[in-house]
Amino acid sequence: MEAWFAILSNAFWCGCAALGFSVLFNTPRVALLSVWVCGFMAGLIKFGVINPEIGGGMLGASWLAASAVGFASIPFSHRCHVPPTIISIPAVIPLVPGSFAYRTMLDLIKFISDADHSVLTGTIHNGLMTLFILIALSVGVTLPMLLFRIQSVKNVRLKFPWSEE
Repeated sequence: MEAWFAILSNAFWCGCAALGFSVLFNTPRVALLSVWVCGFMAGLIKFGVINPEIGGGMLGASWLAASAVGFASIPFSHRCHVPPTIISIPAVIPLVPGSFAYRTMLDLIKFISDADHSVLTGTIHNGLMTLFILIALSVGVTLPMLLFRIQSVKNVRLKFPWSEE
């Protein structure tokens, strides 16, 4: 019970962080609730999957949360009349692995200053985790938008130099 309260609390604060980033990016007011809901959902999925009872990994949890945000941002964007990236990008920013990147930089500074090769494995591990989580977030957000792109070819107008229009 206590673990689920911590998950809900973390998800609430992910939604608040997403809301803060959307205000920072001048998101229209009509889309702010959608951004909070997507941020909450992303935090709920990520922290729910990495819960010790479920035992999921950080990489898979981040990808799953980003994919859920990508899929959810499409109907929210149609309801709010904004592009899906307006909703999905602020909602995914709280999932960025800041602790891994911080530990990478600390270990890199230790390695450079002390030339201790035992720190090198931690540096490489944290750096690669940061890289792969960022790749998982970007693929998870963009893939649903590419798969379910709702744009008619009739509305696309190409101008060629030889056309008379």
